Amino acid sequence: MKKFGKKYVEASNKVEKNKEYSITEAIKLVKETSITKFDGTIDVAIKLNVDPKKADQQLRGSFVLPNGTGKSKKILVIAKGAQAEAAKNAGADYVGDKDMIDKIQNENWFDYDVIIATPDMMPELGKIGKILGPKGLMPNPKTNTVTTNVTNAIEDVKKGMVSYKTDTFGNVHSVIGKVSFDDTKLQENLEYIISTISKLKPSSVKGKFIKTITVSSTMGPGIKLDKNSFDI
Repeated sequence: MKKFGKKYVEASNKVEKNKEYSITEAIKLVKETSITKFDGTIDVAIKLNVDPKKADQQLRGSFVLPNGTGKSKKILVIAKGAQAEAAKNAGADYVGDKDMIDKIQNENWFDYDVIIATPDMMPELGKIGKILGPKGLMPNPKTNTVTTNVTNAIEDVKKGMVSYKTDTFGNVHSVIGKVSFDDTKLQENLEYIISTISKLKPSSVKGKFIKTITVSSTMGPGIKLDKNSFDI
């Protein structure tokens, strides 16, 4: 049986187990139950009424949060020629083509958070898919990380782009911001995420699409939200 630390237990005691909180209540409580000494991240877990084994019920994509994530990301762009120059001008941290792919393969190099690639580079990147895939770093058109407009993609990442996909249990996870964000910014980000996901309901899904919504801070307890708080 998992043993929790004293701080976690104290934080958990502030959360009523079977209560579903309003947005404003949940955001105040998730900040109160943050137990890290550093500025923790606040996440949302959305349990969906989907069968992840069915291809048409697997969600994957990205969105740019209205108030960002509070975290800066290092960006690697795999591109040649004019697109490589555009990437440098747009502020990418690393830019290259086969040299960068070789560096990842030969040196086990992962000093970046996001890879953006142009379509012509995908055959080369595909060769190291087994390295990038398990780390969630493989570029994908659905998350706007395979694109012919690297400038826009870089700008989106810098603004606070978040990628999402359903896991094997039908959950979607996303960052909504930092504990230090003011309540209004966190609420706007959360409402945007829920609104966006709710519009992605596959036609083959019957009944309610969103089952539960839970927020938590880094290492903190989960807090369930009342779905009626959202315009969905």
